[in-house]
Amino acid sequence: MKDRVQSNQSESFRRSSRRRFLKSSAVLAGVASACSDSQTVVDPNPGTLGVPASAYGQRSEFETSVRQITPSATPEAGASRTPLDDSFGVVTPSALHFERHHAGVPRIDPTQHRLLIHGMVERPLILTMEEIFRLPQVSRIHFIECSGNSGSEWSNPRPNAQGSHGMVGGSEWTGVPLSLLLSEVGVQNGARWIVGEGADACRMHRSIPMEKAIDDIILAYGQNGEAIRPEQGYPLRLVVPGWEGNTHIKWLRRLMVVDQAYMARDETSKYTDLMPDGTARQFTFTMEAKSVITFPAGGKRLDGPGIYQISGLAWSGRGLVESVEISTDGGRSWLEAQLQEPRHPIALTRFRLPWEWDGQEVTLQSRCIDETGYIQPSREQLIEVRGLNTRYHYNGIMIWKILADGSVENAYA
Repeated sequence: MKDRVQSNQSESFRRSSRRRFLKSSAVLAGVASACSDSQTVVDPNPGTLGVPASAYGQRSEFETSVRQITPSATPEAGASRTPLDDSFGVVTPSALHFERHHAGVPRIDPTQHRLLIHGMVERPLILTMEEIFRLPQVSRIHFIECSGNSGSEWSNPRPNAQGSHGMVGGSEWTGVPLSLLLSEVGVQNGARWIVGEGADACRMHRSIPMEKAIDDIILAYGQNGEAIRPEQGYPLRLVVPGWEGNTHIKWLRRLMVVDQAYMARDETSKYTDLMPDGTARQFTFTMEAKSVITFPAGGKRLDGPGIYQISGLAWSGRGLVESVEISTDGGRSWLEAQLQEPRHPIALTRFRLPWEWDGQEVTLQSRCIDETGYIQPSREQLIEVRGLNTRYHYNGIMIWKILADGSVENAYA
């Protein structure tokens, strides 16, 4: 009953806010019309021809959104972050998708690249890229998120959405289902894991349970309609839907079928979570439900009281985002946001909510509920269970504080 009442209140609020927003828009339209009657819009360069067609499209010179580089003593083992607060929709441009490298970006000639599949298989294979291109392909939209994304929020909060949540991106990935190749090579009895290895200088490798390998993993060579960018693993990478980014091996060169986890560095001393009692969470594969308001967000400024549209992104490694709720009163009450359709499982989902700011100091926060019923926890709830001795797998609720002058900052900073 309480949920039904809250839902009705949310719908009533949305309708009321939309009416006010549309009324405001109508006023603006009237102003624009009046201006057009009395003023002449002058072309600064009348009759000037534009530039001719180009071999590869570039964005407008007036667009300046870029990835934020994370400083590192060893640049080759660095990262860059997606400018989420400048994004539209749910697909991240390939050129703005975050990067995370452990030994720099290798230069690989696809005609010389090979994929070896061996270990506990009946028919080991070595495949060229040309042979991989001939196999049946699939295209699916999925997010990839570094398990260190938002890790700063444990103890060193960042000032804006790019700094706090920018190590996530959503793309359409095209490639070959891994299950097809495993079926072709013939997995032997007793095989329980695969180990993927990259062609970068550190030979990045991770262990993945066989259940996941035959479920939905893609050997991807395409991203957003073109070949994967070198920074994203050209010419071939694993896409492991919903699992931490470190398992999505880039520059994939080898898949070894084995009977147990390989206990690689990046699944033992790294990418594990030290708990308050001294034990460690290992193989924390699934990225839990998460959301972030990207407008208004840290570093932005509202022009003054009035109607605004709260917008943001939500995602869950468990499947579809079922709903997103927004609170404008410190978490005392929650309103259900509108989700942009179509929604895809294990993909970024855009949410929106019309909102009227009265010019007073206020906090904004969002929480994601996925199709399993999991509810994104608050920062306090997360710390109570996990403590502060970890750098990974943070999915606490993000709170932005809007000050009376319209500036927005991280409430925990």
